[in-house]
Amino acid sequence: MDETKIQSFLIVFSIIAFALALTMIFLFAIFQKRKNKLLLERQEAENRFKEEIIETQIEIREETLRNISWELHDNIGQLLTLAKIQLGQVEENNNNVSEAEQTLTQCLTELRSLSKLINPNTFRSLSLVNALKMEMERFNRMKYLETKLTFNEESFELDTKVEIIIFRMLQEFFANTMKHSKASKLEVNVTYEGDTLVIMAIDNGIGFNAQSGDFEGIGLMNIKSRAKIIKAEALITSQLGKGTEFFLKYKNQNDEAYRSSSG
Repeated sequence: MDETKIQSFLIVFSIIAFALALTMIFLFAIFQKRKNKLLLERQEAENRFKEEIIETQIEIREETLRNISWELHDNIGQLLTLAKIQLGQVEENNNNVSEAEQTLTQCLTELRSLSKLINPNTFRSLSLVNALKMEMERFNRMKYLETKLTFNEESFELDTKVEIIIFRMLQEFFANTMKHSKASKLEVNVTYEGDTLVIMAIDNGIGFNAQSGDFEGIGLMNIKSRAKIIKAEALITSQLGKGTEFFLKYKNQNDEAYRSSSG
């Protein structure tokens, strides 16, 4: 091989090597750009999740304060007033002493229940099902609604922060049922099998047209936005005169964003 051919070979080899190097650099740059984009999206998702948790905790706290106000005024206040009347009539009828004692006993029971509602650690120590029990028993006591809760498991492994969001979604549905639906009955079924949680809540209210603007106006869109945050499936169906149904399906997942935000 003469010198000219060797030089040509070296030139071609250098060009190919340079082209390969440029290709590798280009591919590495694309890979790095995609990696940075994924990391940024993951960070944004984590930040949205944290913001939603904070907002949800504030809303639960506000809902709790509203519940306390209702119970103090509509329940405990009336019981104490009744006990006062009964004690004021002791001279006329001795039976009123026993009735007043029963009324005060009931009042103390309600105060103990209320103290649990006030305690910020209550929900952390409760399973989702037990928190729903407490909420629905309150509806029954206050005679807001006749409620029924069914479930196949009383407790199951879920991230506490995810449970808080799910509980708030249900509270949103309950609030709509009480304020807008004119319902007299509310049924909730909770099923957890394998790694999947399914919740169905149904009221017997007047319903609404899900295609109209009322759907957003009554705040039910918040449920879907929260479902998106925790990667759950949420569906609300309703017809005028036929009540409203809320369906939630959540697949338990070990999402790194959730784990890092709970740490």
